[in-house]
Amino acid sequence: MTTPPDFGGRDLEEGLLEDLGGPPQEHAVLGEDEAESAWSDNEAHAAGKVCARCGAGIIAGQDVRRRVDGRWVHDLCPVV
Repeated sequence: MTTPPDFGGRDLEEGLLEDLGGPPQEHAVLGEDEAESAWSDNEAHAAGKVCARCGAGIIAGQDVRRRVDGRWVHDLCPVV
């Protein structure tokens, strides 16, 4: 008879060895040692590039996207 795999992830394994009498774990749980901003920042950064749509320069803080052809464009091109 086979046992189906447990799809619960690492959350179920954390502390299991310690519960069974083993030494406590010395490493951090995946992602807890990372800065919060690194995980929540999902924006593209292309300061200094030129927008393929409007030709204006892209400055830091502007929302941009990278097209399939590799060129950068503003989400909303500025009025020039």
